[in-house]
Amino acid sequence: MEIKDYGLSRERGYLSHYEIDEITLPSRFEGVTQAAGNLSALISSGRVRHWLDQLDDLKLEEWALEAAEEEVRTAMVHYSFLVQSYVWGEAIPPASLPANLARPMVAISDRLGQAPLLPYSGYVLDNWARLDKSGPITLDNIYMYQNFVGGDDENWFVMIHVAIEAEAGVLLDNAAKLVTVAKNGDAAEAERLLVEMDEAWERIYTHFARMTERCDPYCYFHRVRPYIHGWANNPALKGGGLIYEGVEKLGGKPQALRGQTGSQSSIVPAMDALFNVGHSDDPLKSFLDELHHYRPVQHRRFIEDLAAQSTLRAFVSASGSQSLKDAFNACVEQAARFRTRHLEYAASYINKQAGSIAGNDPDVGTGGTPFMKYLKKHRDENRAQVVA
Repeated sequence: MEIKDYGLSRERGYLSHYEIDEITLPSRFEGVTQAAGNLSALISSGRVRHWLDQLDDLKLEEWALEAAEEEVRTAMVHYSFLVQSYVWGEAIPPASLPANLARPMVAISDRLGQAPLLPYSGYVLDNWARLDKSGPITLDNIYMYQNFVGGDDENWFVMIHVAIEAEAGVLLDNAAKLVTVAKNGDAAEAERLLVEMDEAWERIYTHFARMTERCDPYCYFHRVRPYIHGWANNPALKGGGLIYEGVEKLGGKPQALRGQTGSQSSIVPAMDALFNVGHSDDPLKSFLDELHHYRPVQHRRFIEDLAAQSTLRAFVSASGSQSLKDAFNACVEQAARFRTRHLEYAASYINKQAGSIAGNDPDVGTGGTPFMKYLKKHRDENRAQVVA
């Protein structure tokens, strides 16, 4: 396996190979990019739907099939933010999405093989750029390109994720190498790669620990989180979902789609695949299995191929090398530790925030499922699957 075959890199991991500020959409998108660039003002007006209703239906079906992938992904970022703002930008959500947004959104998402609403890839992976193009992808040199209302809390939340995803490139590259190394029976190289992954995890935690510096839990819950919800299991949406007007193939039926969530990140699923870490059935496992289909197609394929091809656990177990087992177990523990930190943030940023607003239930994750006890269960299952 080589990660370049999946559109990934050691330097950027799952992040886009381009930067969104370098992509210029065709002139026909001028109204869309203007609205997207002024989205904070449109939301603050209190009548964002009034302004978004005035956008033309660009009839993107043919364009989406033929355009460069970088342009389609950039259009996905802008349109998905407009769609989310249309639904959640006013006090009472609508029953349907107008055709001028629904048709382009579906055309773009069909080309990319993703659902027609804001995905993690549009929120984080494709929605960043460096301030200094000659500098690294670090928190002091990146910014969130497309915003909802903007401000430190929203920007920082996304920037932390971008920094983590960049750091995880080492994990992904080494994971692909370990598939081959395990098959070749090279214990020394396997141990070296695992130790390198353990070191990369430490750098990831340095970024993760900084979340609270500029993203306040109260502001996140009330000013950031409401815009990234989906249409599934959301009591604020009557009829069980959102109707996409003018999209013939959907038959005028409400679509119950999952919202953007960090659980759509492909870092931990790739580690589970490499280390053959499994989880028993529960609502969160079913939810995460469903979320797999919201990922970019190549990211899905990478995880699936890792799971199918990795013999690392069996190789380490049979190796007789205690230092190799220790290196393997250290990485398994790092993934469990990551889940622990996720659990802590879920508690402080969501569960402990009182006074929920419509569609923003503190006991339900942004993807639309109860999470607290199952996050802990998955963490404990992860931690238990070391090799003796």
